Amino acid sequence: MADTGDTAACDVVTVPARQGLEAVDLLRLRHGVGPVLHDREGETLGFLVPPGTAARWNLPGSACTRAGSDAPVGGRPSVAGSCWLVPPEGAVARATEPERLRAAIYEAVNTLAVVDRCGGVVRR
Repeated sequence: MADTGDTAACDVVTVPARQGLEAVDLLRLRHGVGPVLHDREGETLGFLVPPGTAARWNLPGSACTRAGSDAPVGGRPSVAGSCWLVPPEGAVARATEPERLRAAIYEAVNTLAVVDRCGGVVRR
């Protein structure tokens, strides 16, 4: 993603950091991921998604907010205490595709539930 000065509108899907980090890994391995913010204060990740996603997002354990044109698309994140986990210039797209993100979050939650049941150790 070369053009980091774009201020196109976007929405932000927020998830707990643990599930979000797993989802980022899944997306990187399969489809690629758009820009992702890490909020160290709240221990959450924010995935930039296309505008209009908030109107139809319904996934327990996550939230989608209309960020509009104030969303951080390039440069420093505008939210205090946050930084880029996947900066816009390192992302494969301007935003993560919502259905792929939903599937990755769902898989991350299920994978982490198995890890938790096994006492944190998964043997392969």
